[in-house]
Amino acid sequence: MELKVEARNVELRKGWQEKIEEEREKLVRHYANFVLHLRVSIEGTTHHKEGGFEVKLVASVPSDTVVVSRKGESVRPLLVEAFDVLALQLKEQQRKKRKAQKLGGAVVDTSNTGVIRKLSPFESYGFIGTLDQREIYFHENALKDVAMEQLAEGDEVTYGETVGDNGPQASWVRVAR
Repeated sequence: MELKVEARNVELRKGWQEKIEEEREKLVRHYANFVLHLRVSIEGTTHHKEGGFEVKLVASVPSDTVVVSRKGESVRPLLVEAFDVLALQLKEQQRKKRKAQKLGGAVVDTSNTGVIRKLSPFESYGFIGTLDQREIYFHENALKDVAMEQLAEGDEVTYGETVGDNGPQASWVRVAR
């Protein structure tokens, strides 16, 4: 697993690097050939309401990307929490993969159709309105074959739904053809 660690607006401390390496080793033990690349970003924030730091993990897995972000006042607990959440999401990804394999290797179509309800391109996210009147969050990283700037409110999209930290979210989004 390739690892990249970056720090923004803060000096990367040796203790943080050691904790990242320790958590990385756990991931390697449990998800050896599943996680292809892992990027860890620690950012010193200036938003006093959100705490002093944001930790973001971006893991590349076969045909998907898993993103975990945590904000708070102390980096070590944020690292632990972010890696724990990442491990749970990876476990769920593997469970879905095994389930698809049990179905005889057939590709299971779990796509849904919806309409872009709200876009926040400067914050890199938006919401999809579903046929059953729910709102599904999506991040710019979930977009497939389209850029955020190419989307407009009212565009019809297909998406894969998953459960995120704050409710339903799209794991991938494509413009409906």
